[in-house]
Amino acid sequence: MTARSECVRSPDGETPFTPERFVGDPLFGEALRQAALHMVAIHDAAPRIVRYTASLRKWLLTQAILTLHFERLTDPSRPELTAARLIDFIAGNNVASKNTAAAHLAEMRNYRLLLDAEQGGDKRIRPLILSDVAEGLIRQWFEGHLSSLDRLDEGTRLAQSQTEPTLMHHALPRAMRRLIADRAWCEPPESIAAFVSTESGSNILHDLVARLPTGVLPDQRIWIGPLKPGEISSRYIISRTHAQRVFARAGDLGVLGWESSGSRGPLWISRDLVDDYRHWQAVKFAALDEAFAWAALQAR
Repeated sequence: MTARSECVRSPDGETPFTPERFVGDPLFGEALRQAALHMVAIHDAAPRIVRYTASLRKWLLTQAILTLHFERLTDPSRPELTAARLIDFIAGNNVASKNTAAAHLAEMRNYRLLLDAEQGGDKRIRPLILSDVAEGLIRQWFEGHLSSLDRLDEGTRLAQSQTEPTLMHHALPRAMRRLIADRAWCEPPESIAAFVSTESGSNILHDLVARLPTGVLPDQRIWIGPLKPGEISSRYIISRTHAQRVFARAGDLGVLGWESSGSRGPLWISRDLVDDYRHWQAVKFAALDEAFAWAALQAR
């Protein structure tokens, strides 16, 4: 497959969503809440694996690996995924330092999310492949997002993906290359960065969004019920100190707080945090929607 243009129409003739169209859609808030619930559920099923996407930097590193893997899978003329090629790709796109990329790759190998395609030789140039477990988890993530997209326009993306599983192999790299190059995604607002720049911070942020009430949200504080940092640290396998630090930083920005001092009583999050989250996530959803529409057209 090769890209045709940046504005791709879906098989039913509709132009894919833009970030602005997402933010203006009254159904987008609920679609995001459902997506957050889905991501929390994926974490609960495989907490030690999902930690490899639990901060923005780790998310970008893992998605870079998936991009190179699936591009090779769908086009054997492309170079194989190797440690050396991945590190060059990550450093070339300013995702992370070479040392950070190498450490992340070693961890994924250690947990057998990445496997050696062959034994022997220099580990830097030994071909790597994605394990079945890792592909299964990314498919859950991918199809969860398709389900949320379908909520907005009564689409059939999820059904198409389940009928033609290879659509993910084509769509995901296109979407990820777009996001890796997009400052609106890689450099989120300060309120979002307070979470996603930290270990497991993405999980915490999705957890908060999953707790939002349904319906029209107030313009100021949004109460989401009792929640203590200790509950978060237990669920996401982080220290209580780290969880408290994440909440303290967000509190200093004025985007969340408790009814009473000492993290007692119901927790509230600000409408500004919700709006920033929606604008930021809209960038990702637009990339996935466009890439899936493109992949579906190529498959016709």
